[in-house]
Amino acid sequence: MSTTEEPITSYAKAPTKTLTARGTTFAYRELGPKGGIPVVFFVHLAATLDNWDPRIVDAIAKTRHVITFNQRGVGASSGTVPDTIEQATDDAYTFITKGLRYDKIDIFSFSIGGFIAQDLVVKHPDLVRKLVLTGTGPRGGKNIDKVVGVTYWDIFRSVITRSDPKEFLFFNRNKVGKKAGKAFVERLKERTADRDKPISTTAFRTQLKAIQRFGRSAPSDLSVITQPTLIANGDYDRMVPSILSADLHQRIKGSELIIYPNSGHGGIFQYWEQFAPVAAKFLAP
Repeated sequence: MSTTEEPITSYAKAPTKTLTARGTTFAYRELGPKGGIPVVFFVHLAATLDNWDPRIVDAIAKTRHVITFNQRGVGASSGTVPDTIEQATDDAYTFITKGLRYDKIDIFSFSIGGFIAQDLVVKHPDLVRKLVLTGTGPRGGKNIDKVVGVTYWDIFRSVITRSDPKEFLFFNRNKVGKKAGKAFVERLKERTADRDKPISTTAFRTQLKAIQRFGRSAPSDLSVITQPTLIANGDYDRMVPSILSADLHQRIKGSELIIYPNSGHGGIFQYWEQFAPVAAKFLAP
């Protein structure tokens, strides 16, 4: 009697795995039905495998094979965090094509993950079928390089209020935003076993330098992106200014743009009930 193993559809229960490609051991998790083109998630500044909102991951994993991973030097991945987005892009390419051995993927990205995703599509257009860019902006985008000051200020504010920095960085500091921020942080705690290592202070600072360089670089020609693209953000993103989402929309022909009201960098997490089904439908096989 043969049995078919049911796919894992809860991110909180997806086991952490590792693979080694070109000398780097990458930590990753996968869930959802296997087969076909996977959706690879590119995470935000200072984030590890434990920083993805399970409500969004699980919604997409109902019908798609989802893979989340740590960049080199982050969490349980080995090596040193690169100080440029270009190198982070090359590392992601190595993980996907040499480690996982995929030649076609869909991408779901957030924040710095969106910077890497854009560079990856521009450099390797045949690799990507569909692209989701959230809370992000284009290379050379106005005021991206100011994220360092915003980040340190919000970390300071979180320390003196004994809060999670993401409550300040991702959400507005009004009644609605505070409630959404606390709910988001609680969702990230749903996984209780096999949690990832937090990012080191050195790695975090190196990522900030990479973002600063990205913001001060010459713009990429995003007109070469012809893949179906979904762009989303809150209307008051202090980390990657919301106007840059509109900028991306103008540069990427045929892209879709969603701006959620009364929300910040984490608009997709504040409005997960609306956004998750939209993202899942967009990424449908």
